[in-house]
Amino acid sequence: MSVVVVVAGVLTVGPKRIMAGGGGAAMSGELAVPRAQGDNEALLVKPGDRVQVSGLVIAAPGTKPVFCAFEDGMGVGYAPEDEPAPTCAPEFSIGLTGVDVDRLSDAKTTQGVRSGRAKLVGIWGDRTGAGESVRTIDVQEQSAPEARAPWTFPKLPCPAPEGGWVSKPSNIYSPAVTAFLAAHADQIYGPVIHYPNGHSRNAPVVIMVGVAHGDLDAFRLAFEQVYSGNLCVAPVRLSRADNERIVDAVVALTPDKSLGILAVGGSEPDGGRAGVSVIAYTERLRTALAPIGLDDLKVMPVVEPVLR
Repeated sequence: MSVVVVVAGVLTVGPKRIMAGGGGAAMSGELAVPRAQGDNEALLVKPGDRVQVSGLVIAAPGTKPVFCAFEDGMGVGYAPEDEPAPTCAPEFSIGLTGVDVDRLSDAKTTQGVRSGRAKLVGIWGDRTGAGESVRTIDVQEQSAPEARAPWTFPKLPCPAPEGGWVSKPSNIYSPAVTAFLAAHADQIYGPVIHYPNGHSRNAPVVIMVGVAHGDLDAFRLAFEQVYSGNLCVAPVRLSRADNERIVDAVVALTPDKSLGILAVGGSEPDGGRAGVSVIAYTERLRTALAPIGLDDLKVMPVVEPVLR
């Protein structure tokens, strides 16, 4: 299973949802999802670097405009005349110099506060440390916000058998199968349900179980003693236990707001690196994440370097 822990708000990946940072009722909200997800080191930013962001800008009277790395679902459920003024918590705010609030897309003024969306390119400023967290962008270019690429479910990593996948019963939820997979949590990831021929009625269902450690053939032989149905056994990077260790370790860092950690998720259905959504991938954050294992983390920053 995939787990996502969100510092403020809820981001859902897979069947399990956990709040971090003090519990309480779940808030609707979303992260300013990054444009691309490349190699971690290529995403590193430091003061003076040219960076880009795309998302929500808020300009309240008498204060500096800010880019908000986390949108809290403000105004949802309110009648237009009762909608509250947009705000952004300080730990998610990036101060902006040089932004033109009259050029924002989807711009509106709510109780005197101007808000809208934009893509901004400029110079990154960052003063973070114990008791201080000041992030800024000196805007040099402003344009319409970027469209977010839709998430797609990964393809089944196993080829179809001769004659293709056929519809057949599966006992994936049986107590024997559940107990077997739980006993191998340090070895496997999943199960993940795939529909290789679509979701039409009577379409075949294939269960994928990833093997992060140990021999694939040996695992399959043992698993088929308790499991019946279409099966795909494929290599993956992280096991269930690996995911739990990584998620717990990153969550332990979230009280330090200067690190800018927004959410941490386990592997996606492909069993790959564990995702960590952050405001920016800084040297301070890299140092904090290094003991957890940077090779097993997919850093997803809101603030991205402009690659030359």
